[in-house]
Amino acid sequence: MNPVLEFSNVTRSYKRGVPVLDGISFAMQPGEVLGLIGRNGTGKTTLIRIAMGMLYPQSGSVRVFGLSPTDEPIAVKKRIGYVAEDQTLPSGSTIAELAAFHKYLFPKWDHTLEHALLERFALDPNKKVGKLSKGQAREVALLCAVCHRPELLILDEPAGGLDPAARREFLETSIQLLNREGTAILFSSHHMGDVERIGGRVVLLDEGKIRLDRDVASVGEDICVAVFPVGNEVQAKLEGIPGCLRARAVFGMWHLVMEGNPDEATTCITSAIGPREVQCVRMPLEELFIEMVGGGRA
Repeated sequence: MNPVLEFSNVTRSYKRGVPVLDGISFAMQPGEVLGLIGRNGTGKTTLIRIAMGMLYPQSGSVRVFGLSPTDEPIAVKKRIGYVAEDQTLPSGSTIAELAAFHKYLFPKWDHTLEHALLERFALDPNKKVGKLSKGQAREVALLCAVCHRPELLILDEPAGGLDPAARREFLETSIQLLNREGTAILFSSHHMGDVERIGGRVVLLDEGKIRLDRDVASVGEDICVAVFPVGNEVQAKLEGIPGCLRARAVFGMWHLVMEGNPDEATTCITSAIGPREVQCVRMPLEELFIEMVGGGRA
């Protein structure tokens, strides 16, 4: 099966010698739902804009449906839906006028789906975009992005700033409408609960690199965090322990993110550095995220 989206060793910098993306490689298959997470400034939006053909990678390549999004932008964009947090819609247009414009752009526009979404979101087609609330404007953007039934839907923090109920309605509408019909969905989010609830796979970006790429369901089972007092070990030695994904010192304690279950992780640590009193527990995605990207404070 050919991937719908594929990054191969993608690098991008805004300052010389300071890569925002540093050799990023991963692929998405048809029907996959992937949550892209990371701290602010870790390159999530840059990566998405490269996928959309808005930016060029400085090295490496990206393929969408096997095509270059910069060389064949029309062929690619006809098959993609896109919503971003900072996306602006023409304030002087009505919802109906905006929908009509997208119908012109996308011949496969689904009128039944359009009417269903207008009803679900309680949107008045005759209302001007400039008079809409932030949540309503985001719902209109989603309508415009999905009513041509895209093969790939890209959401860049689309529900940022919305209250929890509106955010859940927005994201679950996206998933329910499209993914059950085979649309692949790539979405970035700061909300780990959203990723755990609707994502099938999670990719964590940190310092320009992929630090984690797993099925969401397996994260809680296959990864744990070990904690023990700081001794004379150096961080590099600890990160060399088989299965160690990240080591950091926090207030006199070492925190190690480890592959495997707690018993396996404890055995690996004590085999490498000798007997220690190690506490090792599984953690939800949000706590794991903090352990993976948090700063070291010895």
